[in-house]
Amino acid sequence: MSHLCVLTLQFHLEGCDSLKDKRSRLSGLRDKFGRQTHIAVCESDFADELQRAEWTFVVSASNPKRIDQTINEIDEFAATQVDAVIIDRTRQML
Repeated sequence: MSHLCVLTLQFHLEGCDSLKDKRSRLSGLRDKFGRQTHIAVCESDFADELQRAEWTFVVSASNPKRIDQTINEIDEFAATQVDAVIIDRTRQML
């Protein structure tokens, strides 16, 4: 049986003045997690706003513990390695 979790993170990008700068600041999310086969990742809202972004990650695994580990890894990376402040986060198990 497969389990799913959806993690949505909203970011504030202080001082961001171009879409190129925004993409550059957030590119690490796709680079690190977008290639993993058990994770789907996308920019899910605020695509045209310079100082806001929302990214959604869908994690699938047969073991709920593996999902928790992956979600925590994404959350920790976003909080410490991305040049933006997380202003909201939601986590939903499906």
